[in-house]
Amino acid sequence: MLRSFVFLLALASLFAAEKYDLVVYGGTAGGVITAVSGAREGLRVAVLEPRNHLGGMVSGGLGWTDFGKKEVIGGYSLEFFFRVGRRYNIRQFGHEASWNFEPQVAEAVFRELAKEAGVTVLYGHRLREKTGVRKVGSRVVEIAMENGASFEAKVFADATYEGDLMAQSGVAYTWGREGVRQYGESLAGVRGETPKHQFLVDIPAREGGKLLSEIYAGPYGEPEAADKKVQAYNFRMCFSNEPSNRVPFPKPNGYTSARYELLARLLEVSTAKNGRPPRINEVMKPDPIPNRKLDVNNNGAFSTDYIGGSWDYPEANYVRREQIWQAHLDYVAGFFYFLANDPRVPAALQQEVSEWGLAKDEFTDTNHWPHQLYVREARRMVGDFVMTQKDLQTELSKPDPIGMGSYNSDSHNIQRVVTKEGFVRNEGDMQVPVTPYQIPYRIMVPRRAEAQNLLVPVCFSASHVAYSSVRMEPQYMILGHAAGVAAKMAIAADKAVQDIDARSLTARLTAQGAVTEYVPSAFQMNWNLFRRAR
Repeated sequence: MLRSFVFLLALASLFAAEKYDLVVYGGTAGGVITAVSGAREGLRVAVLEPRNHLGGMVSGGLGWTDFGKKEVIGGYSLEFFFRVGRRYNIRQFGHEASWNFEPQVAEAVFRELAKEAGVTVLYGHRLREKTGVRKVGSRVVEIAMENGASFEAKVFADATYEGDLMAQSGVAYTWGREGVRQYGESLAGVRGETPKHQFLVDIPAREGGKLLSEIYAGPYGEPEAADKKVQAYNFRMCFSNEPSNRVPFPKPNGYTSARYELLARLLEVSTAKNGRPPRINEVMKPDPIPNRKLDVNNNGAFSTDYIGGSWDYPEANYVRREQIWQAHLDYVAGFFYFLANDPRVPAALQQEVSEWGLAKDEFTDTNHWPHQLYVREARRMVGDFVMTQKDLQTELSKPDPIGMGSYNSDSHNIQRVVTKEGFVRNEGDMQVPVTPYQIPYRIMVPRRAEAQNLLVPVCFSASHVAYSSVRMEPQYMILGHAAGVAAKMAIAADKAVQDIDARSLTARLTAQGAVTEYVPSAFQMNWNLFRRAR
């Protein structure tokens, strides 16, 4: 009898929810910094990462940092770049920050930060679909994983790019583009003009009445109108030209050169127009990172962005998302294979491309392919306060600042369409400068009636236009820093996250080196403040 009782107790303990002060779902850069921030405040913290790596895009290929103005980056976000610089033994201008780095170095730094702070990191923990969240009233009390584990916490944070925890918690959200009228944003909706990353030559969209591959056949909407289409995703590749560290571009399953017929025609017409073949930096964006490597991104009319391939992603189930990941891999891998091997590619361009290959010492458990799809935008929370275009351009100050942003309003193209004249055009790209602006705490707080103990530092409350600027990885880390401190304040005061003292939060963050006021050419001053805070 006693043995049976002991056995039942042991069995129950296997299925009992693990208890933490703060549970962060998603090991993105923003998620790691949320967890580290909370742990440094004395909280017991766990990070639940659905896959097998920490750092999201920062360790997933985005080694050429989109920082905008460095003066606005401070706190634990700046600490990350400081630690990266130490790894490369950088000493310049009195500081050690490095903004360009290898993926493996970025992940090593994130792991180091989490370990030093005492954060529990659990890999392979993906939220159970549809039934993963248990609430009592407007509080999330427990979340359940597909592997059977469950977790209770006083505060939860959704730091994923997808916002699945947010969505299952009953928090209002949207995706796609608002129309101009919804928030009075001149940059919203379908774009009337898309001058960048555009076809600058006229190429017929059809051959013998048949649409070429990679062109959308449906209606593309009226200028200024809303839609549910999402800006293009890609993979941020890591290339090497060191012969001993270079893997030739693989031929993806199902590859056919016909898929890249539009690219072949673009190369041909561009060569004729310019009197020379395109160069490698005109068909992709190759930026140097240490040790003879490149961070490769999209550039031009037909490049690594899989335009139109992301539309289903925000609301897709896990099976469908895996299909979308694979479709992006097949497209991007085929793009590089085509450039390196197809006889229609000009010889000079082909030789340039073939000097590079996948970095052999990166992404070793995923065949040297990035372990993170570049999900530039998916769901966006709709809170009581929605950050919009005016908050980037004219209404720059906020009563509850937690950090700053400064990068352009930057949306990649959303669709590739056929004009009335029958030519190919891209639509949706947005590159509009902003004035350095304050980021308010309110954007990561849901409506009170929906969730009183949930913070959302990645899929935060913003329009498509505003999100396109704030979505940069240094800002995700800035929001994560604030989320960890806010969680501590809410727990200590036994208050909803909506009710903490915003001024005290700002003061606490500022004391930890966060930047909430823009001073041109003040990076050195901010750096010294950060070092004193740490």
